[in-house]
Amino acid sequence: MLLCICREGEKAGRETSQDWGDFMKAVVYRGPNQVSVEEVEDPKIEHPADAIIRLTSSGICGSDLHMYEGRTVEKPGKVLGHEPLGVIEEVGDAVTSFKKGDRVVVTFNIACGHCLNCIRGFTSACLTVNPESAGGAFGYAKMGPYRGAQAEFLRVPFADLNCTKLPGSPGDKWEDDFIMLSDVFPTGFFATQLAMVMPGFPVAVFGAGPVGLLFVVDYIPERLKLAKSIGAIPVDFTLSDPVAMIEALRSQHSRVDTVLPGEEKLQGIMSSIENLAKSIGANLELARSDPVTMIQMLRAGNPAIVQSLIPGEEKMKGVMSGIDAVGYQARDRQDPSRENPTQVISDLVRLINPTGHLGVIGVYVADDPGAYNERAKKGEYILPFGQLWEKGISVGTGQTPVKKLQPMLRDMIIAGVAKPSFIVSHKISIEEAPDAYREFAKRSEGFTKVTNRLVET
Repeated sequence: MLLCICREGEKAGRETSQDWGDFMKAVVYRGPNQVSVEEVEDPKIEHPADAIIRLTSSGICGSDLHMYEGRTVEKPGKVLGHEPLGVIEEVGDAVTSFKKGDRVVVTFNIACGHCLNCIRGFTSACLTVNPESAGGAFGYAKMGPYRGAQAEFLRVPFADLNCTKLPGSPGDKWEDDFIMLSDVFPTGFFATQLAMVMPGFPVAVFGAGPVGLLFVVDYIPERLKLAKSIGAIPVDFTLSDPVAMIEALRSQHSRVDTVLPGEEKLQGIMSSIENLAKSIGANLELARSDPVTMIQMLRAGNPAIVQSLIPGEEKMKGVMSGIDAVGYQARDRQDPSRENPTQVISDLVRLINPTGHLGVIGVYVADDPGAYNERAKKGEYILPFGQLWEKGISVGTGQTPVKKLQPMLRDMIIAGVAKPSFIVSHKISIEEAPDAYREFAKRSEGFTKVTNRLVET
């Protein structure tokens, strides 16, 4: 969701933070399922390496919903948001790379640039910015004392590192694309690195994220339609076992219609899959209940693939790379009305081929007060580790080190190679944020990405 924040004209600029001890509008967490737009003090330069950003857009992220729904230990009073785009209003004396008026995107994670982890390139695990643990972020639980970006102004610590300069001007053709550089675009790209995605190898993404040419597993129709629009094959896990469906699709991708499962009362892809399943003698009832089986079936039924297999390749029925883009609030496949935090990882372990790779970018937390049992409240789950080990699946997890990816992805946008703004479904004013949170949390139809626009276009 893109939150587009429009500021009144009288505060379009300022000389220094000492010139006005003023107030700004911000989205403040007030308890489970409660946010409000409030007047809070404007940020000020607190350290010579700081910059103050006048925000032109900020995003509402899916991970913000964990806080909104009371699924973190954050206390009321936090300004939310970690996807900032804007213009520099003021810089501290130690800032050398930026000046007032520069357009910048800010990394969602906050880093110092000089600790051991930052030097190693892991700015997402900075050792100096958060007294609680490694890694800091704007407006998020247990990620340090930093205000969020769903506001009119933002203080950015270590601005030389955490800002990336951009061309153009606020509200231009790149506004909605550049906001994606703060989190969503780098995180999607990092997921492919964690899962060691290789050209020509099949990939399965659980959670309808913006990564192209994939099998995308979800249950929300609007997200599945969006996945299909970028060339992905959408898999609705409420219709069948997603692992079976992907394995079936893998074998028959050249012949199977890729209309969204569920459209036209399951005509199209489901009838094609079922006909194929019957033709190769597969257990149709099993396939209907298990998407993993369905995907394996389709791959096995393609003569062109079967005839060109390397010896033993027929056993590689799944995918080489799998991405968990859902996290700990995953839904149960048999009953989507209830949570099953291990559903996605369990399905991916079944689906990924021996020696394959699992990338986990969906959020998992160590403190979940709303979890279904005491172990889950501490982030402890039962996982199929034996199968994962036997298959030799490598696992990559963690927050995205955004800074090292931003320049490359920025240049892809400028060159017209990438347009991540295709996921934006709503652009709202800051005053509309409480309603947007409610609709986003309900997974209302059409809500895929909301941005808060703070400039007129």
